[in-house]
Amino acid sequence: SLVRALSPVLPGGCAGPGGRPPRNLPTRMTGVSDDELYRQYETINLYRRGPGARVELNRPERMNAWNRQFSADLLDVITEVTENPEVRAVLITGAGRAFSSGADLKEAAEDAGGGTVDVYKILTERYHPLITGIRRMPKPVIAGVNGPAAGIGLSLALACDLVVAAESAYFSLAFVNIGLVPDGGSSLFVPSRVGFARAAELAMLGERLDARTALDWGLINRVWPDEEYQAQALALLDRMAAGATRSYAGTKRQLNKWLYEHMEAQLEFEAGIQKEMAASGDFAEGLAAFAGKRPPRFSGA
Repeated sequence: SLVRALSPVLPGGCAGPGGRPPRNLPTRMTGVSDDELYRQYETINLYRRGPGARVELNRPERMNAWNRQFSADLLDVITEVTENPEVRAVLITGAGRAFSSGADLKEAAEDAGGGTVDVYKILTERYHPLITGIRRMPKPVIAGVNGPAAGIGLSLALACDLVVAAESAYFSLAFVNIGLVPDGGSSLFVPSRVGFARAAELAMLGERLDARTALDWGLINRVWPDEEYQAQALALLDRMAAGATRSYAGTKRQLNKWLYEHMEAQLEFEAGIQKEMAASGDFAEGLAAFAGKRPPRFSGA
């Protein structure tokens, strides 16, 4: 359930990462101890562990797929942890068996009502403020990948500073399987981590990459056996929350300057190409195949 009674103002009354004023936020939970619920949204839970924050993507029945509410809730949470001076490190993870399976194609198709899905609007208004907000947050952000990370779910993970995973997790640039291209910054984050050859393979073949291989490729930082994953991920959060916060922030600025200085331009470029793809016959076939739970029959149209 969503608690919104008091709607506390963010420290400093500042806007969110996308420059937008924050929506009314849920009530701050009182009397919470370490790793207890701090704020609860319809699709996101925010926990606190002293100076650490754990963000739990919470649509387990849909494998944490992104719908409109999810995007809005996540942006509110990113705003909160960015502006709260008590928070010094963040861990993003998923409830249930997935990190995030990507966009909620069912909702997107329903919203389109038989017409073209407005992917440009979804990307620029919902997704991009989240991705840029994480990259610009002056605190370390860890992606704790507990299960599948696909599509925009993978983009979210790779926007973080460190990516750790359970051994059973996998990663997939699944866009091509429905006639789309990587978005949410994946066209930037993947090649910066693994180089052209592997980025092209992930994007064009759309195959699953298991956690151990992802580690070997340099896509992610750590992998632990499933039974050790949660404790290890929380220990890393605790370590960074107790670390040199300003040093972490300075390192992020250095890496952003060298690798992601043109991030906004690339996000806009991605969105423009994705708009073209969303108007294609192959995307229409990809959606139909997904809804019908059958392999797509692409024509190149």
